[in-house]
Amino acid sequence: MTGGATAVRSGIRFDRVSVAYGGNTVLDGLDLTVEPGEVMALLGPSGSGRTTALRAVAGFVRPASGRVYIGDRDVTALPPHKRGIGMVVQSYALFPHLRVQDNVAFGLKAQKADRSEVPDRGAEALELVGMAGYARRYPRELSGGQQQRVAIARAIRPGVLLLDEPLSALDAQLRSGMLTELARLHRELPVAKTGDTVDFAGHALAVPTGEVAEGVTATLCVRPHLVGLGAGPNALTGTISEVQWRGSTHRLYVDVGGHRIKADVRELRETPALGNAVTLHFAAQDAVLLPAGAGDAHG
Repeated sequence: MTGGATAVRSGIRFDRVSVAYGGNTVLDGLDLTVEPGEVMALLGPSGSGRTTALRAVAGFVRPASGRVYIGDRDVTALPPHKRGIGMVVQSYALFPHLRVQDNVAFGLKAQKADRSEVPDRGAEALELVGMAGYARRYPRELSGGQQQRVAIARAIRPGVLLLDEPLSALDAQLRSGMLTELARLHRELPVAKTGDTVDFAGHALAVPTGEVAEGVTATLCVRPHLVGLGAGPNALTGTISEVQWRGSTHRLYVDVGGHRIKADVRELRETPALGNAVTLHFAAQDAVLLPAGAGDAHG
């Protein structure tokens, strides 16, 4: 596949941020940088400003002074839904009247995800946190640790993931297991490993940006045999414009936001009809981002 993409950087920076409640200063001139892909823990006693710092990043608190940056973007005045972050609060905040799959879907819809992508992306998120078998259950039918996994699945997205005391409600055994799970997610999620994202036809994709500067249009290249069919990391949803049988594979040509994507799919049981919506995916390490002027690239 080839197509135009724009590089976006993640990471967090507080620039002398102060927050006060009713005249009581909670944060006073905070300077802090969290690099892309880095895990940062804020430690301190109750009332020290840990949750306030997270809320300032998420957009739920407006600083009295100073600036908050996500990547190179000044997000101080942006509302929460425009910041590209996910947050898991202490109480998990799951909707009790919604099943697990619908709780996760709510998060995706809040991110303005394409409706056709929601089922596959929700299933992928639940698979990542080991909750795929609980999709039809209600929160009341889950343990505390399972509810937390669902809350994390709902918050997973490219950019920044904020966890407010994620282990406080768990016993020692569950706490140890959740630490292992969080470490695994950090290793496996493409954004957590690279810290780089690009905008491709309205989809935020995790790929190594290399030397491509933020905001620069470049060509995103992935070889057709490395593009998979169905849910997975870096999912793209489009419509089939052409199908070619090539003996051992079917080559699918899929239109994604005006870009023609090629995918070579093996062992395709049923040939999809032209005009059908399909979801493609690829691994971050299989993508190459070429700056403009680097020459034509074909996959």
